[in-house]
Amino acid sequence: MTAPPPERVRVTSSRRGAVTPGSRRPARDLDEQTELGDVYLAGLMRAQLRLSLAVLALTVVALVALPVVLSLMPATQSTTVLGIPFPWLALGVAVYPAAWVLARWYAGQSERLETDFTEVVEQP
Repeated sequence: MTAPPPERVRVTSSRRGAVTPGSRRPARDLDEQTELGDVYLAGLMRAQLRLSLAVLALTVVALVALPVVLSLMPATQSTTVLGIPFPWLALGVAVYPAAWVLARWYAGQSERLETDFTEVVEQP
């Protein structure tokens, strides 16, 4: 007769704070420049690259789309505001607030990435 299979155990927590023999803190892997530390850094750098490419793409799309839209709308070419042609006003003035908003978003997202990385590295 065979023994009954062992009772199944459901794991509900990874107990990240538990200290086990041989466990290492990620900060130590970074300080000692181990392969695992390189993986942590590569992950951070990939996330920063994705964010930078997203901002670059948004900037290029906006700067290319605005002149195209203005040229496709003939009424905007003859419109003036305070003696300034509307396309010049749109390209020369409206771009700056949009760039400021995009820069603020980039800075906030970059800080979030760094905070998340720091939390992972400094976990007990």
